[in-house]
Amino acid sequence: MVRPPWQSHIYRNRHGRGTRTPTFGVRLPRYRTSSGMFDDMVASQIRRLAQAWPKLVEPVQFAVEDVPPSEPVPWESRRVVISHCFPAELGIPARIVLYRMPIQTHHPNYAEMQWAIRDALVARLADLYGRRPEEIDPDWTGIDF
Repeated sequence: MVRPPWQSHIYRNRHGRGTRTPTFGVRLPRYRTSSGMFDDMVASQIRRLAQAWPKLVEPVQFAVEDVPPSEPVPWESRRVVISHCFPAELGIPARIVLYRMPIQTHHPNYAEMQWAIRDALVARLADLYGRRPEEIDPDWTGIDF
């Protein structure tokens, strides 16, 4: 009886030249996609803000989307939208949405992207609570979002 290759202990790669080996070493971290790294940066900034302002951050839902909606909201005059905040209404909690592609396009450097994410989150939290961004984060750079 012929056994399929995946049931045998050692089997050849698809070209028949050698045994299959893992793509990544045991001690190496797995390859991260750009969207995965962006999500990690957003999560770390949310954790940082939650440690400083737990009462402000806890009731807010955060989301990351690839691109903003094609039809801008009537009150938006900006050409590039990198984030939105939606106030709480009728049982729906307040939400802050960051758009990954515009941020990555305008800030290709890893460090610049972290600053842009931080500034966007702080600016949107300030919009939700009617505060100045400097009250939430004294290091806020004031880039217009």
